[in-house]
Amino acid sequence: MEARLQKILAQWGIASRREAEEMIKDSRVQINGILAHLGQKVDPEKDAIAIDGKPVPKKHRPALIYLLLHKPAGVVSTCYDPHRRPTVLDLLPKELREGSGIHPVGRLDADSTGALILTNDGELTFGLTHPRHSISKTYRVLVKGYPPEAVLQMWRQGVMLEGRKTRAAKVQLIERCAEQSVLEIVLQEGRNRQIRRIAQQLGYPVIKLHRTAIGSIQLQTSKEPFLDEGKYRSLKDHEIHFLQKQIMQPIKDSAELRSVSSHEMAKKEE
Repeated sequence: MEARLQKILAQWGIASRREAEEMIKDSRVQINGILAHLGQKVDPEKDAIAIDGKPVPKKHRPALIYLLLHKPAGVVSTCYDPHRRPTVLDLLPKELREGSGIHPVGRLDADSTGALILTNDGELTFGLTHPRHSISKTYRVLVKGYPPEAVLQMWRQGVMLEGRKTRAAKVQLIERCAEQSVLEIVLQEGRNRQIRRIAQQLGYPVIKLHRTAIGSIQLQTSKEPFLDEGKYRSLKDHEIHFLQKQIMQPIKDSAELRSVSSHEMAKKEE
């Protein structure tokens, strides 16, 4: 049966759908010896697919993998880094990182730490990173100074970034330290370096940023041992079902979503 090429590559666990689109744009994919084009439909039973000149064998979809990783600082949330910085895949054993098509879902910037999902389910990745879905993400953030309640309320209501107001957020003061404050922030969106940019704009720059949860999926629970930095665990069935349920949710605000550019979508972090 014919299907779009990027969807097949995602289903086979070769890359996420977005990564597959980039591979096609970069002229890395050939169909029957001819360079593929974006949106092209192919029949995997009849057409010969090659990536970087190497044939992709006809095979069934590989076993799906769903992991929760505690990302350390200094590690980038990509499968490959041209600057040769360590990537999240370097934290996995060889049998997981090679040949499985596993990749991070969304990003945490290199300086941030905490919860990151990795999978080879390209369809799930596409759904979870699409701007029409709004899975909450919880952060513990150390900022410089003591933001007053008026500033926190401004943050909660939304702040203008690049001409567009951020969605309402939950922002709570957890603790005051020596010349620093600890905040808990819950976002329903993931614009590029959003928390860091807002904190800087409001005059309370981020010192440390740590993601503690993605929806109901937490790094630390009463039933699970603490997940050390650089370590990972398999998601539980109920956590996988939670993610799958999220991408089935209807669009909440079509007017707002139309304002989200494809460039912003591709750069989603934090």
